[in-house]
Amino acid sequence: MSTTAETSPANSVQIREATYEDADAVFALVERLGIGRPPQRASFDAAFADAVKVSEEHILLVADIAGIVIGYALTTITRPLYTFGAAAQLQELVVDSSVAGRGFGSLLVTAVEHECRDRGVHQLTVASIRAAAFYERMDYRSTADYLKKSFLDD
Repeated sequence: MSTTAETSPANSVQIREATYEDADAVFALVERLGIGRPPQRASFDAAFADAVKVSEEHILLVADIAGIVIGYALTTITRPLYTFGAAAQLQELVVDSSVAGRGFGSLLVTAVEHECRDRGVHQLTVASIRAAAFYERMDYRSTADYLKKSFLDD
């Protein structure tokens, strides 16, 4: 899976499946998020290795410009009992702040949507109150609030 879009006459972005070689760049993006506790490299490495494997359970795409990873999207796929087939959730969408606002996040989401359609996924859900306007511009509609409970402090 590979998509290329012109961003300027001098640059192009490639949206592609992540590889093991992308781990350091993706970890650097995760570190910059600044959400909650700082990421732990060992935990990240285990999750990344699992996500990079070809699987029906997830999609991990990266956006790169000239071999430099500038963003990623992680999506999980499951078969809930309430849907008519597979459903996906866009778990993480991150674009480096130095290139934010240039459409790379939209390209990643569009690539995830295409991959979901190719895999026969019936719905794609995102849970992001912080970026609701971004997703609404891409035709996503609010259907519920999500609540979560962390067991990390137990």
